[in-house]
Amino acid sequence: MGSLEFYDRKLRLIMMLAMMVVILAGIKAAADIVVPFLLAVFLAIVLNPLVVLMERCRVPRGLSVMLLVITVVVLLIMFIGMLGSSLNEFARSLPQYRGLMLQKISELQDYAHRFNIDITFSSDALVKLVDPSATMNFVTRLLGQLSGAMTSIFLLLMTVVFMLFEVKVLPFKLRQALNNPSEGMAAIRLALRGVTHYLVIKTAISLATGLIVWGFLTWVGVRFAFIWGMMAFMFNYVPNIGSAIAAIPPLIQALLFNGFADAMVVAGGYILINLIIGNILEPRIMGRGLGLSTLVVFLSLIFWGWLMGPVGMLLSVPLTIIARITLETMEGGHKLAVILGDGKPANGSTPE
Repeated sequence: MGSLEFYDRKLRLIMMLAMMVVILAGIKAAADIVVPFLLAVFLAIVLNPLVVLMERCRVPRGLSVMLLVITVVVLLIMFIGMLGSSLNEFARSLPQYRGLMLQKISELQDYAHRFNIDITFSSDALVKLVDPSATMNFVTRLLGQLSGAMTSIFLLLMTVVFMLFEVKVLPFKLRQALNNPSEGMAAIRLALRGVTHYLVIKTAISLATGLIVWGFLTWVGVRFAFIWGMMAFMFNYVPNIGSAIAAIPPLIQALLFNGFADAMVVAGGYILINLIIGNILEPRIMGRGLGLSTLVVFLSLIFWGWLMGPVGMLLSVPLTIIARITLETMEGGHKLAVILGDGKPANGSTPE
């Protein structure tokens, strides 16, 4: 009897792993559909608290949703106009980088020779290293995609609108659809509470980070400060390494165009901004941990990025939170949820 139960558990585990592989393969194959849908879901999660706030001010839900969407559209048009203008200016100035990089590398070689350090580059390798044509082609493609993205953005916003209208009746539908409504709704509320808390706070902090970086680089005199501020906003969603990656392009640009002193000011400014916001302000505003270990957060960045590309990297933390909460409610999934967790007991005591 015991052996039958053992084989039954093994069979269920194998079946669960096989189903997981099939689901992940399906998600990767249908990424073109899944990614916009996920973006719409998480955008609706971020905007729904604002709709609820407007409802509390006696504004009808339909009018609240429409006012919010109109505001988002106006902001998007302004943002795309500013970004397109900045990218055009960036593309026109790219040829200047070649001469400046060659000059800086030559200065570095001369400086290294004083200390008997030989730094040599073959001419072909150096041309490939500093040739801006690849970057210009990338910027040109990006501008073309940006101008052609309005249809996709319109469809995305329409999906968000219908999702926001559906929020009112969604709990009733879920109660009717779930086999165990009480436990299922409790798990869904827990997941939504955690993801909403994370996304709303993270969006506000990322927006503040982008605005501060934009203002700081403008004050220092670094060109294309709007692009680097936008990059800081986007990469702040990427855990652990996002802020460091966002600091590299403006630091290189400041070194080339502004000089070593301004580059050090830029580096110090980025370190100070990320230290205050990322290590002091964000943990206090979040109020509680994500319930995920640091290693799991980093591995989830790699995993979701492989599965769904850049959008998966941006949404890696909320997706992993949902996966952990889902595993906690599944039979046999509790142990996997513990592995994904931060190792802190639920009662708050320290583990032995």
